[in-house]
Amino acid sequence: MRRPARYSRSPRSSPPTEGVADDAIVPETGALASEDPPPADRRRQPGRAALALMLVVAMGAAAGAGYLWPRAGGHTLTQKDIDAAVLRTLQTNTLPSPAAKAADIIRPSVVRVVGYGEEKKTPEAKTEKRGRNMAKGKPPEADGPPGEVERGVGTGVVIVDKGVILTNLHVVAGADKIRVTFFDGLESPATITGVQPENDLAVLQAQKIPDDLVAATMRSTADLRPGDQVAAVGFPFGIGPSVSAGVVSGLKRSFRSPEGKQELGNLIQFDAAANPGNSGGPLINMDGEVLGVVTAILNPTQQRTFIGIGFAVPIENAASAAGSPPF
Repeated sequence: MRRPARYSRSPRSSPPTEGVADDAIVPETGALASEDPPPADRRRQPGRAALALMLVVAMGAAAGAGYLWPRAGGHTLTQKDIDAAVLRTLQTNTLPSPAAKAADIIRPSVVRVVGYGEEKKTPEAKTEKRGRNMAKGKPPEADGPPGEVERGVGTGVVIVDKGVILTNLHVVAGADKIRVTFFDGLESPATITGVQPENDLAVLQAQKIPDDLVAATMRSTADLRPGDQVAAVGFPFGIGPSVSAGVVSGLKRSFRSPEGKQELGNLIQFDAAANPGNSGGPLINMDGEVLGVVTAILNPTQQRTFIGIGFAVPIENAASAAGSPPF
């Protein structure tokens, strides 16, 4: 039976447990704080003489410790000392950025998606081909090896650890073969198991998966606000996985494809850099949770490069394409 997708119901920040220190470890209900002692018949109880000897040794140790204990009038740790120690740590240690930590969380769930088939002759396809060639250090108009031709390159995100992947429909539409590459380098054929054309979404099933495949955690966009930090993870022009960070620029936006064939609605607008190849990749928050699927960029020219406006389909719509409506 297929496992359900993972959804986050946590608030933006979990309040600390009252009366419990931040670094305290609280055992789960019913769990023992320590291992059960061995059965009585398997251990030897110390005799009275042994107990007396142990008491004498303990008293002697306590008495000797008195000579090592700091005398009255020694230096007392103050708040100023603590602040100075914290400041020194911050000055001498480089901490990872929120986007770096979020990318580390989502990276095992991000895949490269390639559709193979007859090469498209549209201006957009030619632009993507030039970009991929330049990213590989090849001449812009160079042709690939004979045989399978990369019809389109995009990104996908694993939402069920059985190899169920979300991506954009335009990445795989019309492809004769589809291959996905997982975070550990494993390549696998994939098939389309579901589509949602109105949101430009497709669901893939990989035929082979890594043993330790991790599904992404999805997060509701109900409390998402303009200005919230986000990151886009994907394979722009096939390079990656690459990470770009920015903020949510707006909500409930609409976008019409350059050809005017389709209009998408209820989109998340963001300014994290995205380019051809990012399509189908996850838009995440700083907890590494998926908020949406990157689907389009706005550019009034024919160059199809990023000018600061990208769009993502909210995860509520995206997950329903896989037959698993969240939240």
